[in-house]
Amino acid sequence: MKKSQLVTLISVILLMLTIAFPSDAQLTTKKALTLEAAKKLATLAESEATKNKWTMVIVIVDDGGNVMYLERMDNTQIGSIEVATQKAKTAISFKRPTKSFEERALAGRNVLLALPGAIPIEGGLPIVVDGQYLGAIGVSGGASDQDGMVAKAALDAFSPH
Repeated sequence: MKKSQLVTLISVILLMLTIAFPSDAQLTTKKALTLEAAKKLATLAESEATKNKWTMVIVIVDDGGNVMYLERMDNTQIGSIEVATQKAKTAISFKRPTKSFEERALAGRNVLLALPGAIPIEGGLPIVVDGQYLGAIGVSGGASDQDGMVAKAALDAFSPH
């Protein structure tokens, strides 16, 4: 290979790399839920449940719907483990409270019952800090409005800073 061909080849490769990896590409800064914050949210939820003499399962998921923390209060039925988990996953997956699905299903929008990954039962809320969705809390064990009350009380009392 001649020197001029080699220089041309190297120039083409460098040009391709510049196009493939632009130097001005921007990455976002993303907040993330920590285990400490997840435990704090669960403690706040447990406190509200205990105050009302309710036993519940409390689940905190990250922004990908992965379980970070799960707590089953004494004497809570085991069926609530999966229900609380699905409530939390629904809340983060759709970036809205599960109560919104319940209300629309009760109003006759039955097609929501076939929506993959959406459980239409109150008790799941997204965790939003400074406009960023960090995860969600799911609560199960009582009536759905009680589950929602416990989840909301935890988020209302939560101070991430």
